[in-house]
Amino acid sequence: MLDLRQLPRPTPGRARPTRPGVATCLPLVVVGLVLGCSLPGTESGQSPAVPPAGAPTAPSGPVGAPGPAGASEGAGVHASPTEAPPDVRRFALPDPDRARVPNAGQVVPTRMDRKSPLVPAPPGMVWIPPGTFAMGSDYQPFSDARPIHPVVLDGFYMDVTPVTNLQFAKFVQTTGYKTVAERKPSPEEIPGAPPEALVPGAVVFTPPGQDVDTLGDYTQWWAYVEGASWLHPEGPDSNLQGRLDHPVVLMAYEDADAYARWAGKRLPTEAEWEYAARGGKTQQHFVWGNQFVGNGKQMANTFQGSFPARNLKTDGYERTSPVTAFPKNGFGLYDMAGNAWQWCSDFYRPDYYAHSPGKNPQGPPDSHDPDEPGVVKRVQRGGSFLCTFQYCSRYMPGGRGKGAVDTGSSHVGFRCVVSVAVVRSVRK
Repeated sequence: MLDLRQLPRPTPGRARPTRPGVATCLPLVVVGLVLGCSLPGTESGQSPAVPPAGAPTAPSGPVGAPGPAGASEGAGVHASPTEAPPDVRRFALPDPDRARVPNAGQVVPTRMDRKSPLVPAPPGMVWIPPGTFAMGSDYQPFSDARPIHPVVLDGFYMDVTPVTNLQFAKFVQTTGYKTVAERKPSPEEIPGAPPEALVPGAVVFTPPGQDVDTLGDYTQWWAYVEGASWLHPEGPDSNLQGRLDHPVVLMAYEDADAYARWAGKRLPTEAEWEYAARGGKTQQHFVWGNQFVGNGKQMANTFQGSFPARNLKTDGYERTSPVTAFPKNGFGLYDMAGNAWQWCSDFYRPDYYAHSPGKNPQGPPDSHDPDEPGVVKRVQRGGSFLCTFQYCSRYMPGGRGKGAVDTGSSHVGFRCVVSVAVVRSVRK
């Protein structure tokens, strides 16, 4: 754990310094709580290690991106890392067409009951029909997403988009809610911390001014910024001007859960999220198909260029984007890949798929991450604007992310779901 007593008094609006050289998982202070590297350390939530031959890895394999998310210097978008220029390709992770694990589990074709529900979808939501699908992935880096297994789900309604800044603002205006990032931590929460260290803030993506030599030290591009919150995503000098239709970010799990309860909804289970993301397709690499680039166009808000220093913004965005900026999937859902990670209700365990129930799984009863034993984590899905074939492939629908529940950062948001029974009861 990071000893807050060693931290100097932060300057308002400036990044709080972190202590270098603490193995591969330097814990960070997030909103005054001592947290692990589950969220900001890597795009996927895995702990990075020194990468062999230029490719970052985690204890369970590469943490990372599929072949296709990069862009050359001014040459457009590449479909695989082998097409990228050497300075970008040096950190490339496996191409999903080539890095497939044999006998990864039981793959069944997706089957859906296309009958419309008796109750119309609530405003801003779409009907996700009941059905059966193959959950998991045979992509080699995703060891925690195996075995692939059949899952049967009841139908439910899902938000068409992630919750936006405008929607969250209405919630705050109505309830007076303060997010975790906006609260001052107490001395009891961080025993021994000096008073000046007990300040509200959050973890913010702060790209370095030049290319990095390794992707094993995420403190090169993440910093704790005093005063950062959903209202001030990059710190107190930033605001939401021009971003009301972007996903709300810097969300800890309890922030997302509080909004969902207020809205009469809930957060999706991991199985519901993956089923919805696949949009009726069976085990395809991406939400939209098997090729990262669709007809020469970017299909999601990801990172193009040399991560983390040079984002070429081929997709038009440096950070988050409007929630309808990219094509919707087969169920009519936007942003099921990239832009901002989305919280799920399941606790995270890497071994859960081996004994997950076959119908309506709700996740394990508790959390366990071998990388950080004792840190309570829940599942995050979808990837974010920082995903790149150099570093993160978990914008693929089978990829699992994980985050400490009291952690929010620049690329974490959420969306909600609601069951048929709840909608019926409200409309009676």
